[in-house]
Amino acid sequence: MIRRLLLVVPTLLSVYTVTFLLMHATPGGPWDASELPLTPQAIENLNAKYHLDDPLWKQYVDYLGGALRGDLGPSYSSTSRDVADIVGDSFPVSVQIGLLALAVGIAVGIPLGVLAALRRNSWLDYTAMFVAVSGIATPSYVITTLLVFILAVQLHAVPVFGWGGVADVRILVPVLALSFRPAATFARYSRSAMLEVVAQDYVRTARAKGLSHTRIVVRHMLKNAMTPVVTVGGISLANIVTGSFFVETIYNVPGIGRFFVNAALGRDYPVLMAVTLLYACVIVIANLIVDLAYALLDPRVRYR
Repeated sequence: MIRRLLLVVPTLLSVYTVTFLLMHATPGGPWDASELPLTPQAIENLNAKYHLDDPLWKQYVDYLGGALRGDLGPSYSSTSRDVADIVGDSFPVSVQIGLLALAVGIAVGIPLGVLAALRRNSWLDYTAMFVAVSGIATPSYVITTLLVFILAVQLHAVPVFGWGGVADVRILVPVLALSFRPAATFARYSRSAMLEVVAQDYVRTARAKGLSHTRIVVRHMLKNAMTPVVTVGGISLANIVTGSFFVETIYNVPGIGRFFVNAALGRDYPVLMAVTLLYACVIVIANLIVDLAYALLDPRVRYR
């Protein structure tokens, strides 16, 4: 765990460096998206105000030093708020949606994959794999559009856009849209892992001892089959993170993903940098949790 934590520093530094270079290598600037054309003198004043006329190495060092102190800088587009305020207001919304979507994906995908493996080559197996393939192949923005059309336009069960908190009915669209792909991924990996352990010697031994089928599945097969499923859980979290960009923008959810898209369109460098580093931290922490879960599931990992 200490080694993993120490790797966070060079990982985030690499992400920061690549993001900084890509932002400044892209043609154009943050004032090109202005509604009214700006005079050269106004652009020069804005560059001086936000220190964009400094050498690149100085901008690199200054922002890095400010980020280490917790100062994420001002937003170019939302001049009334700092980047820290934007992240503090919008990131909890994305966290709530992401955790609920991951929970729904786990609750639906793993049982579906286990049942498909236990009923191999049955109608349940074929149905589960059809759902899994459809979920993996369909992008989140397509699912969001279909859910809005079905739930909002046709059934009038939810509004067509907006956000009212976790207890509001409008959370159904973003959560279902983001959970469809993780559920499909968990179903496929759970089925494959269960098919591998079902023919193991310890399973035959447990059956020979007279253990019930439910106890064999829950106490022996399921735990040993969860290692690859836990691995794909970290990948699913990354997919939820990237999928939230589209879902939040389409459904007008005030999450960090929508601000990231707006910042990319408006070349809001501080917001882009802050959100990229934040998502990098989330993915690093998710991978750390996956590594620790290995030791809980497989004692051989702890012994090594």
